Amino acid sequence: MTSSAIVAKLRQAGAFLVIGGVAFVVDALTYNALVFWVTGHGPMFHLPIAAKIIAIVVASIVTYVGNRFWTFNDRHLPRKFSRYALFVVFNLVAMGLQLGCLWFSRYVLELDSVLADNIAGTFIGQALATLFRFFTYDRFVFPHEEPAGPATAEDPRGA
Repeated sequence: MTSSAIVAKLRQAGAFLVIGGVAFVVDALTYNALVFWVTGHGPMFHLPIAAKIIAIVVASIVTYVGNRFWTFNDRHLPRKFSRYALFVVFNLVAMGLQLGCLWFSRYVLELDSVLADNIAGTFIGQALATLFRFFTYDRFVFPHEEPAGPATAEDPRGA
């Protein structure tokens, strides 16, 4: 790998982490507002998994927009339904990682404090989900694809 390729990958990873940081804040604020609010018992206190799903969906919208237009903005990406489908599938897997951490903390360890939920569902769960997303987005959702060149007489597809 050349030094310019390493620098490009580091820039990409840095941008991905910044977007992830913004999504982390969106996820945490949304979840804590729904479950704990200011009083300690928010409107979804007894529905933490549903609240986490809402928080992750909101944060996922932030990650798609941020990663598409900043992290992976150097890639020619023709509009394909499959790209959106992969984004949804990978986010469902990532959501499962986060929900699994929260579920384990809430229902196996029987911890339901603000600190326990944020450590399990937000910090640990989102760290695992972020690593998963970085590798899957880079390879499958926002892959390197060369733009199609002009069509030639020998090959009307332009390839």
